[in-house]
Amino acid sequence: MTFGTIFFIIVAAIVLFQLRSVLGRRTGNERQPFDPYTRPDKKVEGPTQQGNVITLPNRRDGATIDVTPVEPYAEIDALVPVSDPVNAQLRRVQDVDPSFAAKQFLEGVKLAYEMIVTAFAAGDRKTLRNLLSQEAYQGFESAIADRESRGETMTSAFIGIDNAKIVSAEVREREALVTVSLVSELISSVTSATGDLVDGDPETVVEVRDVWTFARDVRSRDPNWKLVETQSA
Repeated sequence: MTFGTIFFIIVAAIVLFQLRSVLGRRTGNERQPFDPYTRPDKKVEGPTQQGNVITLPNRRDGATIDVTPVEPYAEIDALVPVSDPVNAQLRRVQDVDPSFAAKQFLEGVKLAYEMIVTAFAAGDRKTLRNLLSQEAYQGFESAIADRESRGETMTSAFIGIDNAKIVSAEVREREALVTVSLVSELISSVTSATGDLVDGDPETVVEVRDVWTFARDVRSRDPNWKLVETQSA
């Protein structure tokens, strides 16, 4: 070994000895490593529960999650007072069709109403066939065919729905039916083959009141509701 090699070995040994003195050695009595997610004043063994609120472990801020059971008919109660007979009717529908969500259903009715009114004016049979029951479709298709046979054209501009309210519901064997009262605003007119105004007014917004009934086979995998009956309010 050269003098240079021996010199570096001696220097390395001195450095290691100094580091050992500064850093120290494990004795088995060291403090546990700091856990930033555990409160320093409380050791948490697992979830603790008070009533319907569970406090999660390892959360420095003591955050909680409310697991209060949700009332199964809460959505129905929010739309229709419990004292209203319609409330009990909707509960019956939900009992036989657990997928039924009253609020979502009502929003779907509003969308379907606009699509059906617009499709009827345009003579769009394909859209109507997807949204109506077979019996209801036959009535709409007959009216369209009659209009076309006279060479008349219907123009309709949908403004919006002012109010939509469930007025009744029932279950008939395997079919659930829900009836909705709708108040909408439309601009509608019908002109003849020669362009003469036959009905309505192309520049006037009118209020339209309808009562439509939608139905669904609760045993079917098809989640869609279809229009089965219409009448004027």
